[in-house]
Amino acid sequence: MFDPFWLMVIVVVFALVFDYINGFHDTANAIATVVSTNVLSARKAVMLAAVFNFIGAFLGTGVAKTIGGDIASPASVTQTVVLCALLAAISWNLLTWWFGLPSSSSHTLVGGIVGAVFARRVFEEGVAAGAAADTLLNAGGVVKVLKGLVLSPLAGFAIGFVLMVLVTRVVARHPPARVNRVFKRLQLVSASLMALSHGTNDAQKVMGIVTMSLFAYYGHMAPADGPTWLDLHAWQTTHELVVPAWVIAACAAAMALGTAAGGWRIMKTMGTRIIRLKPIHGFCAETAGAIVLFGAAQLRAPVSTTHVISSSIMGVGASRRLSAVRWGVAGNIVFAWVLTMPVSAALGAACYLGLRPIFGA
Repeated sequence: MFDPFWLMVIVVVFALVFDYINGFHDTANAIATVVSTNVLSARKAVMLAAVFNFIGAFLGTGVAKTIGGDIASPASVTQTVVLCALLAAISWNLLTWWFGLPSSSSHTLVGGIVGAVFARRVFEEGVAAGAAADTLLNAGGVVKVLKGLVLSPLAGFAIGFVLMVLVTRVVARHPPARVNRVFKRLQLVSASLMALSHGTNDAQKVMGIVTMSLFAYYGHMAPADGPTWLDLHAWQTTHELVVPAWVIAACAAAMALGTAAGGWRIMKTMGTRIIRLKPIHGFCAETAGAIVLFGAAQLRAPVSTTHVISSSIMGVGASRRLSAVRWGVAGNIVFAWVLTMPVSAALGAACYLGLRPIFGA
């Protein structure tokens, strides 16, 4: 049997690798608009996003607690399950990045967890497939994710649409050149807010995974016997995960480094292929996206940054005229959204069945 401690180390390493990939996969979420409108060069925009992603990761742990404790109980999750969820998420992220599709790192991670936990309950614990699926789909964390899957893009579209209409009316009597200059400056603020909200939402998901892995290894110990940096007493009395400070710092750093690496394929799709953007459009889309993401973080809801900013851009474009949005490209993006969770769940289950003989259940 593989040594449990080293399996935990492997899981933590893969979690940070996923966080790094999430960073460059989702770079476009924060900066595609500011680059496509020529407000910043790509290099400067990437550095801006990396800094604010890092800061944003320290702004809370509510989403981390949802991922780590509300999808499946940490007491029933093993290291193998967590590793398989990560491998499924990494595989789908790299595949969609290669084709330049802005899919959701959040939903691929949740799908991987659901698939791996489902396979363990069916093939290891002997639970009927229907009962296992019903339990998972009704878990509090999964319900939050599914609600967010539907509501957050709608909110992004609606807020982007309304904000663009209001801003257009405010600036209608001003010369276009002046409007362009003003919103080039304002877009620096909105891009920073978008990067900050991305760090707040997405880095927390990996914090939850790492903490889940730590509890899978240390959770059976008495609080007095566990490591001082892992609050076992809080978990055993309230079933509330406490994310250690070093996990927050490590996840923040991994995401910031990934963001600094850039994600140029997806940036092209987000910045130019959905609609043609000017600074005023970029400002409205980024502001709408940041509003939705900060709101979701307050509700501890793991929503997709990709879905939110994509739909915000579509809402801004639709406010001009429906034909301003390239709906064929938008349709391809939505197709990737729909596929993400079921494909990731299937990959997570397949990984579990393949790795169970090596690492144990």
